[in-house]
Amino acid sequence: MSTPPRQKRLTPADITALKGQRPAVCLTAYTTPMTRLFDPHCDLLLVGDSLGMVLYGMDTTVGVTVEMMIAHGQAVMRGTSRACVIVDLPFGSYQESKEQAFRTAARIMKETGCDGVKLEGGEEMAETVAFLVSRGVPVFGHVGLMPQQVNTAGGYRSKGHSDKEADKIRRDARAIDEAGAFAIVIEGTVEPLAREITGTVSAATIGIGASPACDGQVLVSDDMLGLFNDFKPRFVKHFADLAGVISKAAEDYATEVRARTFPGPEHTFQVRPKT
Repeated sequence: MSTPPRQKRLTPADITALKGQRPAVCLTAYTTPMTRLFDPHCDLLLVGDSLGMVLYGMDTTVGVTVEMMIAHGQAVMRGTSRACVIVDLPFGSYQESKEQAFRTAARIMKETGCDGVKLEGGEEMAETVAFLVSRGVPVFGHVGLMPQQVNTAGGYRSKGHSDKEADKIRRDARAIDEAGAFAIVIEGTVEPLAREITGTVSAATIGIGASPACDGQVLVSDDMLGLFNDFKPRFVKHFADLAGVISKAAEDYATEVRARTFPGPEHTFQVRPKT
């Protein structure tokens, strides 16, 4: 008897096709167990370089390596059967040249089996995006607040407040769209501008601190779950308080261990009676 075919996962083209139909549901994912919980509910799972901060305790995403992205990309791919999976290109792995970007993207796709890659940048990265797309690499763009540029941008602050800044974000989004990106993250951008861009580009726009009018939304999963509490950006909503739940569970465990009430008889192996 043959085994049933594996359910086909959503593709980057499927994400683009959602534009104008319904909002795309996106979350970051980093590990196999969490991916299995997210996968039934999400259209796209992003293996974000945010893992450097939420999993590894880094101050920024700048220190994340290609090897880290591959390891977590492999973990997420083991846990998904439905969602489209995209992996971030980390800082320094693609900005030097379009050829460097292709080598990095090809390696990540080969070693993880993911559906495409995400990169930050606007007009300056348009040639790179076109180069990748024309060579079979689906690209998820990212404009507005770009965390990899935190050192030159003066920190994490919302974008688009001045006419000059808004015009740059418009040009960036248009350039990445025309270069062939299937979707574009708009992060930390004033709401009217994000709404406007969504109506002018062909790619699906995925908002994070942008607008409910975007073609989809993404949050860092640890933020959404209330696990990452070092700071809480304005655009984050805690849909649970798992930090409190986990802390209380650890406290209860410690109490029972110290009182020798755990493990109880039901958690230990007794000698079987001799027959």
